Amino acid sequence: MVQIATCRRWNSPPSPLPSPTSERGKQTLLDTARVNPSPVGIFDSGLGGLSVLREVRALLPHESLLYFADSRYAPYGEKPERFVEARTLQVCEWLVAQGCKALVIACNTATMHAVQTLRERLAVPIIGVEPGLKPAAAASRSKVVGVLATANTLKSAKFNRLLTSLGNESRFLCEAGVGLVPLIEQGDVSSDTVRQTLGTLLSPMLEAGADTLVLGCTHYPFLSETIDDLVDGRLALIDTGVAIARQLARKLAEFDLAASPDTAPSVRYLSTKDAAHLREMAAALLHVEANAETVVIEPAPATE
Repeated sequence: MVQIATCRRWNSPPSPLPSPTSERGKQTLLDTARVNPSPVGIFDSGLGGLSVLREVRALLPHESLLYFADSRYAPYGEKPERFVEARTLQVCEWLVAQGCKALVIACNTATMHAVQTLRERLAVPIIGVEPGLKPAAAASRSKVVGVLATANTLKSAKFNRLLTSLGNESRFLCEAGVGLVPLIEQGDVSSDTVRQTLGTLLSPMLEAGADTLVLGCTHYPFLSETIDDLVDGRLALIDTGVAIARQLARKLAEFDLAASPDTAPSVRYLSTKDAAHLREMAAALLHVEANAETVVIEPAPATE
């Protein structure tokens, strides 16, 4: 069941398209782009993806964007894997039905558990995110790297395969940032509670000689200033937002989907919980005035 409050569709739902990795899929996407300029969908379980949106807007200022926060069910990092996969697919199918020409899954947990399914099911380019372990290993001089991520990301098979593949390059000290996402969702990025939580998580990393910290959740870049202050600059922070924006630019160019430089872009913000809160947090975290709307997408009974 889908209910939309004060929300209009970008256009009529497109007909099913073949995979963008096939030759016919590439041509279909190219033809669609010529007649139907569309937004890029940026999806997160909550507000963390705003850090990715910030980088996309900086690199691709002519692109229209549709930001979708599934805040009713945030955070995904503490949800069962089955729920995360099914819910991510459901929301992304809805975004494609609104005419999104590409999707950025701006959530590490959703990427880890659902990106393969999305690429099999959806006929638009899918850009996922993952913790920047490889660039962190390359940047670290001590070869001791801290990783701050959600519990679900840290226990995912994809993350652990990546960790194993880099095990000879660096020592990775992984910590689950339990409790941080809900605080950030309320706009709290520097309170005593945040600082105490971060101090507990980061102190063992510093004591072990870590000189680099992977921000393994898209919420965590909003903590960068607080982290820098706490550790007095002793940790180089690895945030993959810029890399995600660059990958999106490459995919839009590859499928001839990029907006024209003379396009007047729009950015819309959708939330499954509270549009007013999303609007307030966009103002607090991004310093922008957001046109936020509420969208209700009821999950299938099997995913509850």
